[in-house]
Amino acid sequence: MQSKIGKLVVNDSPKLLQRVAEERLISLLRSCETCTRLHQIHAQIVTHGLQGNDYVTPSFITVCARLGRMGHARRVFDRTAQPNGATWNSMFRGFALLESPFDVVVLFAQMHRAGASPNCFTFPMVVKSCAQANAVREGEQVHCVVAKRGFKSNSFVGTALIHMYSARGEVSVGDAYKVFGEMREKNVFAWTAIIAAHVACRDMASARRLFDLAPQRDVVLWNVVVSGYIELGDMVAARALFDKMPNRDVMSWNTVLNGYAYIGDVESFEQLFDEMPARNVYSWNGLIGGYVRNGLFNEALECFKRMLMLTKQEGEGGDVVVVPNDYTVVAVLSACSRLGDLEMGKWVHVYAESIGYKENLFVGNALIDMYAKCGVIEKALDVFNCLDVKDIITWNTIINGLAMHGHAANALSLFERMKSAGEKPDGVTFVGILSACTHMGLVKDGFLHFHSMVDNYSIVPQIEHYGCMVDLLGRAGLIDRAVNFVRKMPMKPDAIIWAALLGACRMYKNVEIAEVALEQLIELEPNNPANFVMLSNIYKDLGRWEDVARLKIAMRDTGFKKLPGCSVIGCNDSVVEFYSLDERHPETESIYRTLKGLTILLRLNGYVPNVVDVAHGN
Repeated sequence: MQSKIGKLVVNDSPKLLQRVAEERLISLLRSCETCTRLHQIHAQIVTHGLQGNDYVTPSFITVCARLGRMGHARRVFDRTAQPNGATWNSMFRGFALLESPFDVVVLFAQMHRAGASPNCFTFPMVVKSCAQANAVREGEQVHCVVAKRGFKSNSFVGTALIHMYSARGEVSVGDAYKVFGEMREKNVFAWTAIIAAHVACRDMASARRLFDLAPQRDVVLWNVVVSGYIELGDMVAARALFDKMPNRDVMSWNTVLNGYAYIGDVESFEQLFDEMPARNVYSWNGLIGGYVRNGLFNEALECFKRMLMLTKQEGEGGDVVVVPNDYTVVAVLSACSRLGDLEMGKWVHVYAESIGYKENLFVGNALIDMYAKCGVIEKALDVFNCLDVKDIITWNTIINGLAMHGHAANALSLFERMKSAGEKPDGVTFVGILSACTHMGLVKDGFLHFHSMVDNYSIVPQIEHYGCMVDLLGRAGLIDRAVNFVRKMPMKPDAIIWAALLGACRMYKNVEIAEVALEQLIELEPNNPANFVMLSNIYKDLGRWEDVARLKIAMRDTGFKKLPGCSVIGCNDSVVEFYSLDERHPETESIYRTLKGLTILLRLNGYVPNVVDVAHGN
């Protein structure tokens, strides 16, 4: 008996030693954090003869994926004679982790050809990758394999298939519903997936019918349906369902808050914010972003200051100390740019850097926009040059900012830098480029850029591009060419284009074209008296006083008055509005004294103000 036990021990010793080695190597792989360490562990795997081991290889591939070394993982995988299911799944998971859905689809085809057996963990990853890669035919083939392998009723696999079909839109929502119907056991994730599919197709009637049938409803499912109503703009239905929610979390409150902000119901989103039992940074973002969306920029800044002044600790009330994120900073900078509040914008810039957003691309883009719109284009350039990573928005913002401030040569130079950097321009880019050509009077270059949109970048010019071209021709005195250009436009000219043409006529005293432009503007904007003022000024310049009087009567008959010019400026932690000839400000006398001094300095430098339009407009 003892001899038999001894033989068993001797025979099992190699297996025990291998198992110890496997566990030791797997433990080392779990704690591996560097590529150097990975190579050292790989050497030990080879030394122990465990390359291609069913237990060690999946762990090794997982670490390769975590370190971004899927090429190395693939070489190890290819040298594995007969990979088991865990090894295949590790490869699928690695490619999915690195967002390489095509590699997942190709690898599954290889697995199918090899005759390997996928399991319930394989199919969700592969199906999801088919959806991400928009591999329609391959996704349907995987579905066939799912059915043949007997996984059609598996809830995890079925949910993945529902997501795949719903990602194709309304055309495949029927296929998603068919998969849902074939599932014997439908968990809350499956119900959420099929309801979300109908919500994505804006079929809220079907989504609500399924929601009412769902045996289980978690907070995610409730939020999906509430969000569906919000996307349709039906805040009454969204609020009614929200009020019925048994366990509302902070995200539920945030969803409804953003819904009210989206439809412009300021009173409701303010009230909802005050009612929230708990708030996070996204709650504050919803409030601040709601103010910005609805043009209440001063309120947005006040809300931001209130957010920063929170001193209550968690557990003492609804508010907790929250640190603004990049969305918060971008929304506040947008408010600063719209108000022209440069001082607040500078403070936010310093604050953003202090909380770790110095290299943040979104914040950088917002800073460039804020400085450009506040008139400090040099500071905008500094921010631009300090960004290591630039996207199309970065280039567009600085190019349009330079063009807006008359730095046309710099805008065109940056455009060449943009192309050299490999960034492909879009329609917004060309608005800035054409505006730069307008400021410099570069008619030939403007047309070259206009045609290059279609010829080189396949961009269909929109009405704003045609408007730039009309402005370019008009400012250059080529009124007849501008009119012909307008007549050949593929779309109907809007008021901006006719106003640009009318402005050019004023500059070059072209009454005939000005009268045509005014007729079009009266048709498009019958209640805008500013158009009458422009033509009236042309008549006045030419001494046609009877026509001036006639236009005054026509302008009076509209029943509308030309709104006086208004400037908004942030000063001393407040926002001040100034109208033309305004005397409401308590420091009016000091303001006009300073303005008079500036006017004297300008005259000394040769500037002659054009007061004709001002006098006549008033």
